[in-house]
Amino acid sequence: MTEHDERPGTRQDRAEHEHAHRDTAPQDRPHQEPAEQRAAGAPTGRGSHAGHGGGRDGGGNGAGSGDDRGPGGDSGPAQDNGAQVSTGKEKAGVPEAAIPELVIISGMSGAGRSTAAKCLEDLGWFVVDNLPPALIPTMVELGARSQGNVARIAVVVDVRGRRFFDNLRESLADLDSRGVTRRIVFLESSDDTLVRRFEGVRRPHPLQGDGRIVDGIAAERELLRELRGDADLVIDTSSLNVHELRAKMDAQFAGEEEPELRATVMSFGFKYGLPVDADLVVDMRFLPNPHWVPELRPYTGLNEEVASYVFERPGAKEFLDRYTELLRLVAAGYRREGKRYVTIAVGCTGGKHRSVAMSEKLAARLVAEGVETVVVHRDMGRE
Repeated sequence: MTEHDERPGTRQDRAEHEHAHRDTAPQDRPHQEPAEQRAAGAPTGRGSHAGHGGGRDGGGNGAGSGDDRGPGGDSGPAQDNGAQVSTGKEKAGVPEAAIPELVIISGMSGAGRSTAAKCLEDLGWFVVDNLPPALIPTMVELGARSQGNVARIAVVVDVRGRRFFDNLRESLADLDSRGVTRRIVFLESSDDTLVRRFEGVRRPHPLQGDGRIVDGIAAERELLRELRGDADLVIDTSSLNVHELRAKMDAQFAGEEEPELRATVMSFGFKYGLPVDADLVVDMRFLPNPHWVPELRPYTGLNEEVASYVFERPGAKEFLDRYTELLRLVAAGYRREGKRYVTIAVGCTGGKHRSVAMSEKLAARLVAEGVETVVVHRDMGRE
């Protein structure tokens, strides 16, 4: 809607009181009347949009929010004779600095797209699988509106939806015009390797139809030929296992920082069974049991009296020191192999005294080593 559509009859009223002989067309001077009216203190006829920086766009683009205000609190991005000017070509959204970084993951089916996506997810990327290419610019725009909460987006694109895939070239051009920083990662494998992988999982190739697996592979290679040529990073996974692929992705996207390792330290009682999700299990039953000390029996390993008793026993402090060194070695290996989570189970008879006290001390050591750590006392309180 133009300014004159918003205020029907305004020009006619003015023509009756001013120079009726003027023959200038309304479209030749669209901003003159608001400027004259404001100079005379007259209302502009724009209702609540006046004074809110909304301009002529109405409420559809966030008018009144103040996002379009210029330097110094001006009511709009530009002025013409005191009136707001909107060309209709301004890009909606947020400043360029807030546009998320984008990675598009594509490649041959069976070459490891899902593994690459999970690796980026572990590194803190917001990952969307099998998003139609036409929606990628929309996804980036939504990320830009998140006020920095979604700074990196990874999108997995494949040829399962052929009609959608045809829009990828147009979407990439749209992203380039917006100044979006994007990279294309293409996963590749040999035909023999892909055939073995599909036969191993007993699944058909998504493009083979009534033909053989090799027919589907050939059709997919042809569809992806142009995209492969545009890729910023091509990874051949023919001779790579899952861990080696993750290491390659880490090398490209983790930066100089080592991949983050998260640990859960869980105390438990052997009489209630081993934790099923434990990666490492240690046994504190080599230490004297505070349960047999009457004044300590009601307490738990969280109480200072029990913790002091446990670590005053021979071997307790030595175990903590040496096991911390062992975990330092294990953690480095986990990072190299792409393992991001580890659960360390610390057990005693009932999971109330010794295991609780040792878990707390061990977690504090891990935190000091820079490992994000959560402590869980599975069986404390069950007695």
